[in-house]
Amino acid sequence: MLGNQSTEFSENGEDESSRELCANGNRMKTAEVEAKLDEGNIQEAESSLREGLSLNFEEARALLGRLEYQRGNLEGALRVFEGIDLQSAIQRLQASAPPEKPATKKNRPREPPQSVSQHAASLVLEAFYLKAKSLQKLGRITEAARECKSVLDSVEKIFQQGIPDAQVDTRLQETVSHAVELLPALWRESGDYQEAISAYRRALLSQWNLDNDSCARIQKDFAVFLLHSGVEASPPSLGSQVEGSYIPRNNLEEAILLLMILVKKFNLGKAKWDPSVIEHLTFALTLCSQTSVLAKQLEEVMPGVFSRVERWNNLALSYSAAGQATAAVNLLRKSLHKHEQPDDLVALLLAAKICSKEASLAAEGSGYAQRAINNAQGMDEHLKGVGLRMLGLCLGKQAKVPTSDFERSRLQSESLKALDGAIAFEHNNPDLIFELGVQYAEQRNLKAASRYAKEFIDATGGSVLKGWRFLALVLSAQQRFSEAEVVTDAALDETAKWDQGPLLRLKAKLKISQSNPTEAVETYRYLLALVQAQRKSFGPLRTLSQLEEDKVNEFEVWHGLAHLYSSLSHWNDVEVCLKKAGELKQYSASMMHTEGRMWEGRKEFKPALAAFLDGLLLDGASVPCKVAVGALLSERGKDHQPTLPVARSLLSDALRIDPTNRKAWYYLGMVHKHDGRIADATDCFQAASMLEESDPIESFSTIL
Repeated sequence: MLGNQSTEFSENGEDESSRELCANGNRMKTAEVEAKLDEGNIQEAESSLREGLSLNFEEARALLGRLEYQRGNLEGALRVFEGIDLQSAIQRLQASAPPEKPATKKNRPREPPQSVSQHAASLVLEAFYLKAKSLQKLGRITEAARECKSVLDSVEKIFQQGIPDAQVDTRLQETVSHAVELLPALWRESGDYQEAISAYRRALLSQWNLDNDSCARIQKDFAVFLLHSGVEASPPSLGSQVEGSYIPRNNLEEAILLLMILVKKFNLGKAKWDPSVIEHLTFALTLCSQTSVLAKQLEEVMPGVFSRVERWNNLALSYSAAGQATAAVNLLRKSLHKHEQPDDLVALLLAAKICSKEASLAAEGSGYAQRAINNAQGMDEHLKGVGLRMLGLCLGKQAKVPTSDFERSRLQSESLKALDGAIAFEHNNPDLIFELGVQYAEQRNLKAASRYAKEFIDATGGSVLKGWRFLALVLSAQQRFSEAEVVTDAALDETAKWDQGPLLRLKAKLKISQSNPTEAVETYRYLLALVQAQRKSFGPLRTLSQLEEDKVNEFEVWHGLAHLYSSLSHWNDVEVCLKKAGELKQYSASMMHTEGRMWEGRKEFKPALAAFLDGLLLDGASVPCKVAVGALLSERGKDHQPTLPVARSLLSDALRIDPTNRKAWYYLGMVHKHDGRIADATDCFQAASMLEESDPIESFSTIL
């Protein structure tokens, strides 16, 4: 019977006589066979092996080919392998395979027939695997892939129920495992990507008895291929789908599924940890804006894999991208604690950036940004510009927190100084140019704002929507409405229809400013048509996430149209539009403000006041609602003096939040006038008049 064939070499490699071929309990000097091979006598070498080791034709050829391959003679190895008939070998191996039922204790053979077939299969299949490797090294990739595929096809014919979990010849299992990993790589190398995808799925879905590490490598390679190949994979075949199981719809979903399975294996200790898997998973989940899922995966990683600071920083980045600023800042506070890594530049800059989005966190963010600037030394000096930018943004946001006029002016001045300093380091950064322009615009330095708006459009080639909107708003603040409309039209020509919502709303307001209400209504009708088309693209049953992802926000369209009809005093139309908006979003301070204006226009002051107060209950910082209540109370102040202090308090509070609100200045002037403070009233009226000359049709903060 056939034993376990092997080729053995001495450890020192110098004693040629110690190199031997062993099979069936027999031994032969390797040098004897090599001498015949060197002379080109393949048949004689084969005959020697068959006689000396009691081998058949295929087994002898397989050993000869392996020997040639190990000697580096690839062409010679191929000549030897060509003589093996794989199909006849498979038929003999199938005939000698044991029945599926296990042998009883009474008639169990000393060496089961299964062992014989597996040893023979091991040698023959290894020959074809080495043939594929030889072809690969010679650059004949497609041929190599076909030979490698024939190995796996043969295994499936020999072991029709899959490779058994126990009593498997070690060399046979190694050959199968190597072939399973090699085949998709060969198809990929040959450029046949669909065959590569099929090979990957076959590797993962068939029963090859792979160990966990081999399976993990295949899963990772397939996921990376799906993410970066640029080839769209077709869905898995119906035969491989299990009823009730999740079926990925595209490359990204399939890659994420594979990577999450890998992370689960790592956490259970079933495979060796591979840090690149988390990197690929981060990339994949970021592409589909699912960083909250990434955070959950990072939380499940076993302790010790990441340092705790690294884990905190990665979690903070994930949570911030998912819009969970509070959770992100809490993690970064731990990371930047004096007993951890208080001078980590990346963490400091990330913390400053997150804080720059929230007025309540802006002061804390300024501290992080200043620490980053102080630590940006030596090789990290280039990050000083980023630190200055974050400092400028934090100070600008800090200036919006209700405070004294002097403190507000100081913070705004320091904000501009920091952003100007950042420009020296990053003079080609479009985002920095845009942010600096907005800061100037909010301080009503419209000439500088216009210059930076044009610079941003030039730097981005006009491809970024907010640049056009910003320039149009600056022009509207300069009362150049016709030029603002030209800019808006130019932007519409360069913008896909699903992204035109903000521009169309802006255009409608420009039409109103130029006393063209009919054209403004037509613009909103086109917006509603876009909403209908968008709804049809999703179908009647849409999820909350799909509603949130709408390019054209239907609520904003109906609310904007209600605001438009309100300016035209078409109160019945306002009511219809508000009803439509209310079906989409029940609680909104801006909608309550528009409803209040409707009641006010109908001379029903109690419902108007109730609507404005409801708006303040929904959003205590709503400036339009504060101004509206203040205006109503100031009107009543002519006859009821006790209401004037309440009106003055509300209007002063509105100005602390938004000092450029001309209506708040005007109505505060009216309060002072009714209260007999003529000098104060004059100052307020003068401020309102000056602001009216530089008032944009939308707040500059809407484009940030």
